[in-house]
Amino acid sequence: MKGDTKNLGFSTRAIHAGQAPDPTTGSVTVPIYQTSTYIHEELGVHKGYEYARVQNPTREALQDNIADLEGGIAGHAFASGMSAIATLLTTVKTGEHVVCSQNVYGGTYRFFHHILERYGLSFSWVNSPDLGEIERAMTPKTRLVYIETPTNPMIEVTDIAGAARIAHSHGAKLAVDNTFMSPYFQRPLEHDADFVIHSTTKFLNGHSDSIGGALVAKSADDAEWFSFVQKSEGAILSPFDSFLVLRGIKTLGVRMDRHEINARAVADLLKRHPKVRSVLYPGLADHPGHDLQKRQASGFGALIAFDLGSEDAARSFLNRLQVLSLAESLGGVETLISHPASMTHASVPVERQAKLGITRGMIRVSVGIEDLNDLLADLDRALSVA
Repeated sequence: MKGDTKNLGFSTRAIHAGQAPDPTTGSVTVPIYQTSTYIHEELGVHKGYEYARVQNPTREALQDNIADLEGGIAGHAFASGMSAIATLLTTVKTGEHVVCSQNVYGGTYRFFHHILERYGLSFSWVNSPDLGEIERAMTPKTRLVYIETPTNPMIEVTDIAGAARIAHSHGAKLAVDNTFMSPYFQRPLEHDADFVIHSTTKFLNGHSDSIGGALVAKSADDAEWFSFVQKSEGAILSPFDSFLVLRGIKTLGVRMDRHEINARAVADLLKRHPKVRSVLYPGLADHPGHDLQKRQASGFGALIAFDLGSEDAARSFLNRLQVLSLAESLGGVETLISHPASMTHASVPVERQAKLGITRGMIRVSVGIEDLNDLLADLDRALSVA
């Protein structure tokens, strides 16, 4: 596709942005440039590509595409979501401070607490939906506010614009992990965030066949730094995985619509079921973040957490599912269901899990795009014997 895409609709940009037809063949799909290096025509003369750790056309197409969809100046693709987070945290130096949502992915907590604190970074863990807690945690050394919204797995919603105002008033920047929503439903840079992080493994790829991460910057200076770190550390996304994520993004709009339709129905079933003690889904009118989610996003997503009251009940339920897949991860076309306390958040100490509200009876479900009647029947059957 030629020309500026800014006036085009989301799904049109998802299919075309960063993906001009291949100049050699006219291929409508960006080729997989599976090469480690590039020929120089003569000394000092090349076609803009020197070494594949630094430049790769397939990865560049993906990076341009994600930056377009998030409204950033540049995107960078990495070997995993954690690699993207690691690159983001190079903006913070020894002796400086980060304010972070207390309820984040367990791997994020592990990296910040067990690794980065060893190198002299300090972290304050706050209930980020309470903007007052963010404000009180800020110090003269705070350089970054890091939030997930909705959070994992408690599905809490944080005011992005409010968090950005607090961060900027203290000379810090705001980073938002947008994995749960994808840019189809939520674009944090439009609410004054400075950085957006994705695990491309999840909804962007959408097919549970690729591991990757992405980081989108709002400013040219930050984008230049991330390019330098990406080149220096080398945790790049492979050409084939870049191809897979680009392919997945082409159907992001239609998939997210179907994910949400199914999730709303699943949440309604769980809400009504007598064996379910509580349901956390921002699409439910009684969710504390329901109104805020409506203001800052165009949808509620596909992630639901619910509590069956005990680990025995959770185990009985999970072991009897036939259509839903008991597995780590989320965002695939198949419905993925997990036990956060022993799976995604096993690296979080038990006492911290209890403080966050992650109970032994809690279950998280990423609702897929299967036939809805099959999902509801499977849930109802497993709940009847839980």
